[in-house]
Amino acid sequence: MIRSVTKVVAVTALAVGVLAANPAYTAYAASAPYTPEGVCGPGFARVKDGSRPLKSGRDTFGYVYLMYNRRTGYNCVVSIKTAFYRTATYTTATLTVKGSKPKTDAGKFKYYAGPVKVKARGKCVSYWGSTRDTRLDFAEATGGRKTFGNCG
Repeated sequence: MIRSVTKVVAVTALAVGVLAANPAYTAYAASAPYTPEGVCGPGFARVKDGSRPLKSGRDTFGYVYLMYNRRTGYNCVVSIKTAFYRTATYTTATLTVKGSKPKTDAGKFKYYAGPVKVKARGKCVSYWGSTRDTRLDFAEATGGRKTFGNCG
């Protein structure tokens, strides 16, 4: 019995040590402390088809959100990291109004890129985001909707 308990304790300690030493594994353990409503500000609400994962293969590194403020007619896009947050990695948030040039916030951010706000009442928009990991391969996770929609 003592030998079994000792073995369990040793295996558990080894697993904790591996996870603590490798941030690539611990990055998925929790989520970022921000919401798209909080980042975009008062009056912004999620819209239909307004959330897409930032994916690299089967891994999800975060989400890009499209928000709308009915009172002001502004759209807002924010990319919120759920992996590798607290570490500054290249992250983007892009909002495009049909017929206009894309507006992007890009840089090395710890938690999110954005908010990107554009007045688009009665116009169609597309949105896109990306982020990179901190491992040696610097995989890029992307997502969003490149087709125009939410024409409100």
